[in-house]
Amino acid sequence: MDPSLPSKPAAGGARRLEKRTAPEARPQSPATGQTRPALVSLNWEEEDIENRLGIFKGGRFTRVNKTFSLILAVIASALFLWLMFVLNAGHSGFQRLGTVFVRPGNLYATVPATLCFFWGVMVSLLKIPKINLQRKALDLAAVPQNRDFVLNEATARTVLERMRGLVDDTRNFILLNRIDRALSNLHNIGGVSDVSAILKAQAENDENVVASSYAMIHAMIWSIPVLGFIGTVLGLSMAIGRFTSVLSVSQGAISAAEEMSRMKDHLREVTGGLSTAFETTLVGLGFALILHLLADLVQQRETDFLDECNDYCQAHVVSKLRTRPKEDNAQ
Repeated sequence: MDPSLPSKPAAGGARRLEKRTAPEARPQSPATGQTRPALVSLNWEEEDIENRLGIFKGGRFTRVNKTFSLILAVIASALFLWLMFVLNAGHSGFQRLGTVFVRPGNLYATVPATLCFFWGVMVSLLKIPKINLQRKALDLAAVPQNRDFVLNEATARTVLERMRGLVDDTRNFILLNRIDRALSNLHNIGGVSDVSAILKAQAENDENVVASSYAMIHAMIWSIPVLGFIGTVLGLSMAIGRFTSVLSVSQGAISAAEEMSRMKDHLREVTGGLSTAFETTLVGLGFALILHLLADLVQQRETDFLDECNDYCQAHVVSKLRTRPKEDNAQ
């Protein structure tokens, strides 16, 4: 069997991913100019991380299934809080850390803040393999790489058939969907500038789709500090209420020693409320900072991929186009 040919479809008509090198097609990376091996085929239905479980439908492109990410976040939050309870009950140097999260007055803010934090983390982490899968489309020899190849109405049909045979559905891949839309309408296009306009419009649409996929993460980044400030308000309210009770202790007819003992007990409650106020703020700001940095790293990686898609379209599609005027096509 010729190793350069795609593998036969598996049961159900789906093609398995074969990471083999096509000897005639080794495209250069538009960004680095380095030669890299070309993949024979991609199957989004099988390779997407969310589709592998067979329970949740994977989000389009790099979107993440909210239900799937929430379930993972609940599990991670439960494990994290359990660890904090263990640390709080122990006598190690991390006992203070556990106390910050599981102090009875802090739980009203730390539990939802922890859930929001891990939800944002799970969305960010799930996007990484989805971005990697999208990047593999750059290694597909969808458009012939030889210098003499020219894209016109006749060869465009061949390229479309070839590209659609390399993946299960071009609509599942950002790069291939962009090229498919441009070449499918090539017979209605009068010049190269029109093709560039279509690719540019689709690129802007892809950028909007990618930006909207971070809406959940940005919502978590905004809500976590708010939960921390809510804990601050609750802590200060408890501290003020308990301080009022401290002042009322001296109004009873009791001995000085007993009065001092009661005041000490009430002052401990006051300091507990102040601890809740500051600790919940610390948790909220710390979680928000970590999540913000993680989201920025993932978003930068995805932005770099979109730039590579733009370079690919310019180098392997627009530069190879040779279209005729509409009046010539009509004749």
